[in-house]
Amino acid sequence: MAIGDGTLLLSGFSLIGSRGSWRNLVIGRQCFINDGCVFDAAGLIEIGDEVNLGQGVLITTSSHVIGTPDRRAGRLTPKPVRIEAGAWLASRAVILPGVTVGEGAIVAAGAVVTRSVAPNTLVGGVPARVIRHLDH
Repeated sequence: MAIGDGTLLLSGFSLIGSRGSWRNLVIGRQCFINDGCVFDAAGLIEIGDEVNLGQGVLITTSSHVIGTPDRRAGRLTPKPVRIEAGAWLASRAVILPGVTVGEGAIVAAGAVVTRSVAPNTLVGGVPARVIRHLDH
């Protein structure tokens, strides 16, 4: 795991995934990681510089292909997640596999992000939708 200079971990966080998945978590400089965040690092999670994560944020890189009727959760398939510089993920936001949250974007509290978010955009809801574009 790599954590950049000046990053503040307010309290513990959970890192889950397969053996050695700790290597898949890269957190930049001057970030703020609030209490109760969960990182599913089956795939790479890259968090840029000066990113803020609110309480209980979940970033997950793994999902399953749809299986047969006797077991719908098929083979595990990890996809990387990238949170670019200056982004803010508010409390209880959920970021799903393969998503990039663009530079300076905001994900509202409780949002479930199923697709990538453009830079300097505020998204919210389930699934997350664009609320407005932000000044940059």
